[in-house]
Amino acid sequence: MKRIFLSLMLASSTASSLLCFARPQEKSQATAAPSASEEKILQLAKKVQSAISRLPEYGVFDDLHFGIKGDTVILMGQASRPILKSSAENAVKKIEGVQSVNNEIEVLPLSPNDDRIRAAVYRRIYGNPSLQRYTSNRGPSSRWRSLTARTMGITNDPPIGYHAIHIIVKNGNVTLKGVVDNSGDLAMAEMQANTSPGVFSVVNDLFVAKQE
Repeated sequence: MKRIFLSLMLASSTASSLLCFARPQEKSQATAAPSASEEKILQLAKKVQSAISRLPEYGVFDDLHFGIKGDTVILMGQASRPILKSSAENAVKKIEGVQSVNNEIEVLPLSPNDDRIRAAVYRRIYGNPSLQRYTSNRGPSSRWRSLTARTMGITNDPPIGYHAIHIIVKNGNVTLKGVVDNSGDLAMAEMQANTSPGVFSVVNDLFVAKQE
């Protein structure tokens, strides 16, 4: 059997047990026609991906991905609130074809300092004119001003809507996840995060949608 890795795209395969990984809201692209068993796994992966991405608790400060081994789904990633971990597991358990769920999602520490950093990095990234197109919360509206003015409580009441760049904060350290259009935006997002007050370090795990 083959091991198929799904992240930003279906990138490679090696001999072993069947195991798939994917992130919600990221498109997968096969490099070769899948076999019947692989196609079955891919269809299940699409259902799991859809179920997770529709969770109202899943937001800009979370990053979830998953694996499939046989009829078992392995949930992974990081959640800023405990409710997301249980919600993701409950949603996936309801999918036809899923017999068991191994929930390995890490719940991030509850920290007032991390709360402030999430707010600060969010303001710097999504308040930047060249990066505002990566969220549906754009424009000089009173709603946007209210969002960006918050410094506390943003973890438990995160900005809603579409966000292409996810901001993961753990003990003052920031990791950026998601997909951007070009390398300039990738560099700009990292710079905005690095210059946000209180940030200890930044890991840029953003992908560029199309190679330039």
